Amino acid sequence: MNETVELTATLIRCPSLTPDDAGCMNVIENILSPVGFSSEFFDFGKTRNLLMRHGAEGPLLVFLGHTDVVPSGPSDQWRHPPFEATFDEGMLYGRGAADMKSGVAAMVTALRRFVGNHPDHRGSVGLLLTSDEEGDASDGIVRVVQIFKDRGIKIDWCVIGEPSSFDRLGDVIRVGRRGSLNGKLIIQGIQGHVAYPEKALNPIHQVGPLLDDLIAEVWDEGNAFFPPTSLQISNIHSGTGAENVIPGTLELLFNFRFSTAVTDLELKQRFEKLVLNHGIQYQLSWKLSGAPFLTTGKTLIDATQTALQEILGRQARPDTGGGTSDGRFIAPTGSEVVELGPLNESIHKINEHVPISDIEPLSKVYERIMELLLVETTV
Repeated sequence: MNETVELTATLIRCPSLTPDDAGCMNVIENILSPVGFSSEFFDFGKTRNLLMRHGAEGPLLVFLGHTDVVPSGPSDQWRHPPFEATFDEGMLYGRGAADMKSGVAAMVTALRRFVGNHPDHRGSVGLLLTSDEEGDASDGIVRVVQIFKDRGIKIDWCVIGEPSSFDRLGDVIRVGRRGSLNGKLIIQGIQGHVAYPEKALNPIHQVGPLLDDLIAEVWDEGNAFFPPTSLQISNIHSGTGAENVIPGTLELLFNFRFSTAVTDLELKQRFEKLVLNHGIQYQLSWKLSGAPFLTTGKTLIDATQTALQEILGRQARPDTGGGTSDGRFIAPTGSEVVELGPLNESIHKINEHVPISDIEPLSKVYERIMELLLVETTV
């Protein structure tokens, strides 16, 4: 095993269920501090955030990651215990193996090698970590970005270690993400006895025609960078549990994953207009998890593609799919953002794993990106 694989295993053995860091950042701080990285923690509630930086001037290249993981689910359904980091038939098993402790480990070892080989590099390199990415993200990078803004710290380039690869390492990079808009619709009916429907108003019956219209609506056509906006109903709840009672209310949860072809305000207005068309008594609330973003600058993308070609012998397909990431907080600051990480096939699943043979090459790609931006170029 090489150092990056060993570090990945060490991090997996920290049961860092969001927002608990479970000691991951202390392990990483102990690796990078001895080679000249400064460290600063930004703790909010149960969330830990850590910035490690080498250099004081711009431009600033930051590697961004998270140490928290989602729950493992039933551990008895795992091939190997989820927090033991088991090596089996060329794979490293464990919760967080792909999302994203192998990516974090690859960043750490790449940073250590880079400053060892190029102690006088221009600009600065940094590692920014949070333990609040898999949760509601309210005390994570969004808080750190505000601190950076107050201090006048500008991130020029940001590489995020989220698992972006599909079939083989480095075949896809994320250059943007769709926005995520969550909503809760409460339909107000009138509770009553099922034998006297004329004295009640069933919200379940009301929601049927509305759902037909919502599902049939074309919210936009997408554009050259994003697929069309998607509306998904994630939960419908109504009823008292009794067979002979018409419920008085219905709660519907839904999510828009939207492109830059439409704004969250437009989606809110169009959704509410459809509800109003049905004459329904309702309450409607919204939560914007993140606006869509797209990296249009070429410097970081070109460096990433060059590094992939030199290290792995392939070019990546730029993509904006998937869920959201902490890039949604970094991109609005003007930073170029690229997501590059391991295979995403097993993320959040039982038996999450990552090919052992992919971990060290990912670290070398990260290192080469640093060389291209902070040693060999005058950008």
